[in-house]
Amino acid sequence: MPENGHQSAPPPRGRILVIDDEADIRESLETLLDLEGYSVQSAENAAEGLKRFESGIYDLVLLDLMMPDRSGLEVLDQIRTRDKHTPVFLITAFGSVEVAVEALKSGANDYFSKPWDNEKLIIEIDRQISSSRLEHENRELRRALKQRYAFPNIVGKSERMLRVLDLVAQVAPSKSNILITGETGTGKELIAKAIHANSPRAEQPFVGVNSGSLPPDLLESTLFGHVKGAFTGAVANRKGYFEIANHGTIFFDEIGNLTADMQVKLLRVLQEREFMPVGSTETVKVDVRLLAATNADLLKMVEEGRFRQDLYYRLNVINIPLPALRERKEDIPSLVDHFFQIYCQENDKFLNPQGRHMLQFEPEALHILMDYSWPGNVRELENAIERAVVLATDEIVPLSVLPEHILHSTGVRTRSSAGDALPPDASLFEIVAEYEAKVITDALESAGYSQTDAAARLRIPLSTLNQKIKRLGIQIRKRTEPRP
Repeated sequence: MPENGHQSAPPPRGRILVIDDEADIRESLETLLDLEGYSVQSAENAAEGLKRFESGIYDLVLLDLMMPDRSGLEVLDQIRTRDKHTPVFLITAFGSVEVAVEALKSGANDYFSKPWDNEKLIIEIDRQISSSRLEHENRELRRALKQRYAFPNIVGKSERMLRVLDLVAQVAPSKSNILITGETGTGKELIAKAIHANSPRAEQPFVGVNSGSLPPDLLESTLFGHVKGAFTGAVANRKGYFEIANHGTIFFDEIGNLTADMQVKLLRVLQEREFMPVGSTETVKVDVRLLAATNADLLKMVEEGRFRQDLYYRLNVINIPLPALRERKEDIPSLVDHFFQIYCQENDKFLNPQGRHMLQFEPEALHILMDYSWPGNVRELENAIERAVVLATDEIVPLSVLPEHILHSTGVRTRSSAGDALPPDASLFEIVAEYEAKVITDALESAGYSQTDAAARLRIPLSTLNQKIKRLGIQIRKRTEPRP
């Protein structure tokens, strides 16, 4: 158990091993990946790389093709002998289509030539790690929520939540498409996973799609796959999410973000149960149940011509509306206890010999949690409880560990107004995170809370900004006029 007061950094987006004999390349990749929130380890030759791979757990390996003690293809072969699932990207200055094809046949997942495009590399790393985690998540789903009408991952005893769970239990066994609606942070994906796990498709894949996280051309390839030669860099056939989800469930989060062109393509899949991979002339037939979620008013978007009416009615066969947290505040104590347990275990703090957490808020702090309006809903509450566990130094958790904006909104004098923004023994991570959150918040305010404009002002990719907003727990308000 860490000593009281010791601060823990948030979990990384993934663990990556870099194997390259050039120090400049290693340092460049380490800096890029660290800025994107990954945990990185490096090896300067093949022998050291294989030793690190055998002794650690990684989400992806970046492997140089040409090294003095062994070729990258030999290293790849030894990696695949030990582990058939960890994604491996080959990087080389001696790029050619022939080498790329040989690498992919040998078990590589992708191929990049030096110098690479940083943004494209990060997008492909994100996509590959997400895809490789699907199998693990599906195993977890098959083990979870097996008993009908039992939803252990969903916390709530309020009348509104019980009505939601009754509806989930009723519709889960059906084949119907379902539209889950509710504000950001209300748990729409949890409900989608519960529906899948209690359906006849529970043993088949559950594939999640963030409808607004990828550019339209990349989203099409991600959903429908592509054939070799379909576009520059398509050196082999690749399955899309629809084909991966065959006989299972595909979940579209924030489906209102789909472009008009993608709405047409999705409608065709729902109507015909088939699609064409990018660059192909042959159709692929699939049996997929579609679940969708949105925090937008899709019917209003239909009236405004921004969402297809026929697609809306295809999706909205059954609607499950999720209540905001402020509408079910009686669930807050149970949610606090649930998140205390999760983050005490994750940080190995305040656990009794049976593994049960021993934390509780002082009365004033719990009153503040009950009084706060929670614009970010359950996700915002979870972030606040994770922060409380990390900062707590005693089993009675004081109100001072609550986020400043929560204290301020409920009339409590904040730390910054008291001239004490961070404790004197704050770690470098805390100091950097506090400053980074302020810079991003200022940029969002200046951009009228348009994340696209804020990312442009900060000169970072939109995907990077989204990750930082989630990691730092920054609250997003409704769009306003940009500040001059």
